[in-house]
Amino acid sequence: MHIPVLLNEVIEYLEPKPGENFIDCTIGGGGHAIKILEKTSPSGRLLGIDWDHEMLERLSLKLKVENPKLLNRVILTRGSFANLEKIARENNFTEVDGILFDLGMSSWHLEKSGRGFSFKKDELLDMRYGMKKSQIPNPKSQSDLTAEEVVNTWSEYEIEKILKEYGEEKFAKRIARAIIDSRKTKPIKTTFQLVDIVKKAVPHKYQYKKIHPATKTFQALRIAVNDELENFKKTLPQAVKLLRPKGRLTVISFHSLEDRIVKDFFRKESKDCICPPEAPICTCGHKRTFKIITKKPITPSREEIVSNPRARSAKLRVAERINN
Repeated sequence: MHIPVLLNEVIEYLEPKPGENFIDCTIGGGGHAIKILEKTSPSGRLLGIDWDHEMLERLSLKLKVENPKLLNRVILTRGSFANLEKIARENNFTEVDGILFDLGMSSWHLEKSGRGFSFKKDELLDMRYGMKKSQIPNPKSQSDLTAEEVVNTWSEYEIEKILKEYGEEKFAKRIARAIIDSRKTKPIKTTFQLVDIVKKAVPHKYQYKKIHPATKTFQALRIAVNDELENFKKTLPQAVKLLRPKGRLTVISFHSLEDRIVKDFFRKESKDCICPPEAPICTCGHKRTFKIITKKPITPSREEIVSNPRARSAKLRVAERINN
């Protein structure tokens, strides 16, 4: 079951009104998008973007069955939000009243996709978003890079680097070394193989902590395979161009790396000058484009975390486009 995170808070800060247009850059199961469409009735439109074929197919079917009237006001398109401006122009969504990013993984990806996202299921090490389940055995479908390729061909230094940077893994060096040693005798092809390697690499006491010892390794591999952080950095300036004055950009992030990107971007875009403090005069020519609405990130209530534990690390930040 798809449970949208921070749904009430997103609607509160986006403030959708009848006739307004929005872009959901990570539409997934459509929980946020459906609520936005209901609030913008009868003529508001929504552009829903997702990298995953199967997510869009599932959402389209869901709308046909449960909310057929909404289909006339929503455009579902497959693509990476790194190409947000191009996708928006192709679909005549060049001036919008709000843009949403929900950077969390869906439960469906972990439990049903069969692509090796979860350390709780024994599946092929793939971890690509932009593909169909039937294409998993073909490592060259859609995107050339898979998690299997990373663990079997990247150098020890490269693996350690992504574990440190993307997973913030305390034992990155030990895990990278263990991966290299293991692949010398047998290729690492499945999630359970990788889980076993990680468990043996970390100190014994960490195998019984609240967080599974392979959590950060799987996170790092997923981010690397899909180039998630670089794609996110690319899309934020594009979102600025598409928003009308008073239009709002809302971002739900789930780990510190994403949240830091949002925080730094909002801070930069809320200033007229971004020259170094020691510069005697401004030479950057930068003009502020945003007013920060949430001085501190909005987090889920205790009640939401109890009903949906995967929401526990979510942070919502919001900024408003100014007329500049």
